[in-house]
Amino acid sequence: MTLTLTIDTVRWREHHRGVLDRFPGLVPVCKGNGYGFGHHRLMRETARLGIGLAAVGTVQEAALVQDAFPGDLLVLTPYRNGEAPLELSDGTVRVVSTPEHCDGLAGRRVVVELMSSMRRHGITEDDLPALRAVMGGWEFEGFSIHLPLNRVDGAGGAGEVASWMRRLRGARMPLHRVFVSHLSAEEMARLHAEFPRTSFRLRTGTKLWLGDPGATRYHSRVLDVVPPERGERFGAGRRQPLSGRSLAVVAGGTSHGVGLRAPRRLSGLRERARHVAGIGHACLNRHLSPFVWDGRRCRFAEPPRSQESVLLVPGDGPPPVAGDEVAVQLRYTITRPDRVVEEPRVPLDAFAVTGSAPERG
Repeated sequence: MTLTLTIDTVRWREHHRGVLDRFPGLVPVCKGNGYGFGHHRLMRETARLGIGLAAVGTVQEAALVQDAFPGDLLVLTPYRNGEAPLELSDGTVRVVSTPEHCDGLAGRRVVVELMSSMRRHGITEDDLPALRAVMGGWEFEGFSIHLPLNRVDGAGGAGEVASWMRRLRGARMPLHRVFVSHLSAEEMARLHAEFPRTSFRLRTGTKLWLGDPGATRYHSRVLDVVPPERGERFGAGRRQPLSGRSLAVVAGGTSHGVGLRAPRRLSGLRERARHVAGIGHACLNRHLSPFVWDGRRCRFAEPPRSQESVLLVPGDGPPPVAGDEVAVQLRYTITRPDRVVEEPRVPLDAFAVTGSAPERG
């Protein structure tokens, strides 16, 4: 019973080097589930690239990988007074997003997060006097700004960073290093040209680890195939299958991330119409699965279980047999495969999906 992530190692690493060439000083991000690859594998790849600073999401993640990574770790979650103590190495860099939460950071390495148009957390311009009063005891590493991924108002990310740079310069703040996110190589070049004395370092995970979707794939093993008799009921809900369909039991369930969806923001009439159509199918218990057989996505025969799923295989082609592999379209950021296999080259033609592109994390 296996849900597998296969990596075309040569192609994957070629992509890493290409991104690093476009973004010198890049800081790889490894958080959550390690973008589907796992924390330790991404830490090894970061070390292979010769990068001495990586970013993790939480202090728990820093404690998990600090013994396996020879470089420094930037913890992206802002520091808060009264945190449960953890044994973190001297190479740990903490983020401060408010002058009120700085207790216990004297002598520690600190990055200050600036409030961006995301309006999530960060120092505001009004906080700068209070910040100056407390930052003298730190080993100050620089500022950081997390920009929105989709700037729907047309505002440029580089312009937002430049605006903060001018305000910080006016307040006589040290500007030797600024960490940024979600900027293009052209935007980074404009910032370097306008502020040549500042080192701008891009933090990214998706662009680096998932930027070449052809370098990786998920696939699942068929555990069993049952051709139901006409009118025969099946499954925990005792539903009645459609005639001419086969039931395929495949590896991969909710514990792997199968069937999990996050809320998403809809824009445009076409996207809203597709969402409404999906609701209509759901009302008829016709839920599309991420599993692909013979170039077509199968529907769930019933809600996925913890470690396996039951599919309705389309009846107009040969059904799979036990032991076959089926492609799976999954979001990398929520998927936890049973195993990760590295290969020199991965043949992808057999996993092409008719009329559908793989969902990227």
